[in-house]
Amino acid sequence: MSSQAKIVLSASALALSLLGPAMAADLSPTYNDPPAFQWSGAYVGVHGGTAFTGMPNPFAGRNGLAGGIQAGYNQQMGPAVLGAEIEGSYLGGAEHDVQGGKIKEKWRGAAKAKAGLSFDQTLLFGTGGVALTKFSKGDNVTSTDGWKVGYLVGAGIEQGFAGGLSAKIEYDYVRTPGVETTSALGKSKETIGSHELKAGINYRF
Repeated sequence: MSSQAKIVLSASALALSLLGPAMAADLSPTYNDPPAFQWSGAYVGVHGGTAFTGMPNPFAGRNGLAGGIQAGYNQQMGPAVLGAEIEGSYLGGAEHDVQGGKIKEKWRGAAKAKAGLSFDQTLLFGTGGVALTKFSKGDNVTSTDGWKVGYLVGAGIEQGFAGGLSAKIEYDYVRTPGVETTSALGKSKETIGSHELKAGINYRF
């Protein structure tokens, strides 16, 4: 065999040895991890539950069945989720004791900030904000303030599903100071503390 042929064969063998692993890598299948669940984006939803006046029983006789709607926006940054939400609720007439009688909660609107920690499709969150509650007179009360401003704090858990749906359970405490009432005992101002326990469904888009 001539020296030129030996050089060609040696170069071919070297090229095959270098190209072989690269070709095998190109032909091997590739697997990508599925994208992590994302909580970012806007959402709308509905909720229902109970408004109650004292712990620990949220289903006592003076409580009201509550229901309403909510809308908000979340922004996810790693496992942290920040957001804002507005909601409106019918409270079903949950009763509160005041001087000389009772008053009832009828409606509530709230603007809330949210902060939470996500574990893929599960979100644990806390919330706080401003609540505007509509009170009406009850037993032995001749008049009461209508809409009064208070504050709200709460916490909950939300579970995400495919198709943009999620379900949540949330507890809120609402404290409304300076609610003025009039009864046979005269005028008084009360601080009203109320609890809400609700379940909801959101659609993210």
